[in-house]
Amino acid sequence: MTLVEYFTDPILRAPSIGCMLMCMTASLLGVVLFLQKKLLLSETVSHAAYPGALVGLIALALMGPEFEPYAFAAVLVGAFVFAWAGLWTVRFLEHRFRIHADAALGFSLALFFGFGVLLTSWVQAVFPLWSNQAETLLFGQAATLTDGHLWVYGILTAIVLTFVCACFRALQTLLFDRGSRRIEQAVQILLLLAIVVGIRSAGIILVAGMLIAPAVAARALARSLGPMFIWAAVFGALSGFLGNVLTTHVRLPTGPAIVLVSTGFALAALLVSPGRGLAFRFVRKYRFHLRCREENLLKELWKKGRMVRKGWVGFRLKQQGWVVREGQWLRLTEDGKTKAAGIVRLHRLWELYLTEQLGVEAVRVHRSAEEMEHILTPELEERLTKVLANPEKDPHAQPIPPRRP
Repeated sequence: MTLVEYFTDPILRAPSIGCMLMCMTASLLGVVLFLQKKLLLSETVSHAAYPGALVGLIALALMGPEFEPYAFAAVLVGAFVFAWAGLWTVRFLEHRFRIHADAALGFSLALFFGFGVLLTSWVQAVFPLWSNQAETLLFGQAATLTDGHLWVYGILTAIVLTFVCACFRALQTLLFDRGSRRIEQAVQILLLLAIVVGIRSAGIILVAGMLIAPAVAARALARSLGPMFIWAAVFGALSGFLGNVLTTHVRLPTGPAIVLVSTGFALAALLVSPGRGLAFRFVRKYRFHLRCREENLLKELWKKGRMVRKGWVGFRLKQQGWVVREGQWLRLTEDGKTKAAGIVRLHRLWELYLTEQLGVEAVRVHRSAEEMEHILTPELEERLTKVLANPEKDPHAQPIPPRRP
């Protein structure tokens, strides 16, 4: 099966494009929630929409099987009403009873989702023909999307994209200041719509994951709001498409497949993000510890003249031209002596600074100086030299090497 077939085949076209549009819309709104530190709100609203979607199905079941073609519309209306009710409940608890946001969100989530589970049991007992429809609300069923559903997803995606582009400055103000109340309300309405519409493809349980994972991945790669929106949209669209591909080949439910892919993107971004990823941080940490070991060995050689040392650190010092090997001994070169003397100078300057300027006892300054000697910059060395009036001896009466040229 070729890539083009996912966008041209009459059966695969609607699920592929629908999932991409849904995930892109959710990802853009997820950026706003992520920066507002309100991601749990999406989880609460999605679970609050569940009983509303069931109420819509129950209303159709009472009207008769001939109304089954209107199930999607009934689910949208019911889910939106209950999602709004869940959001209103959270606000009411926060402002009327001064309940903490986390407690209000947790209470609203448990209340509405518990009611939804109760309705699910009742539907299975009273309307068994509609029980499959109720189950698809939990995990989604993108495989049954049609071109008619694409119009709904396309219109919502266009609205969200237009809103983000037209109100970009206002969104910046909202995220980094108090901002406009109308903009915040517009974001909440779009959030409700995105979650409600996403129920059909990703399901109630996992639709909130599509707001969270792409935003996390985008934040790891972007340093400003504009690129963060772009990265989130890209990760969202790719997650929707690849999740649908995974569903087609492995026969996984659509919602879990999409969230697995988006979570993979988030983990990869957190790992390899330039400058901030875990891999880069590990490399920086390793290089710093290696430099500390090299400088400590240079100090020992400076004090002892020569010493027996084998291993990776000695090899690196030799490669950098700071030591030479004479049989089993290591000895400093002229450049190595200059480098080592500079390290010793920083160590003893810091000891003197602690004793003279901060009043620390001389017997307690060595450990701090062992750490600081590796991170003091030439600028700080110059300032210490001026503050201490270019000293010649440290608190232990040991000579301070002259400043390096």
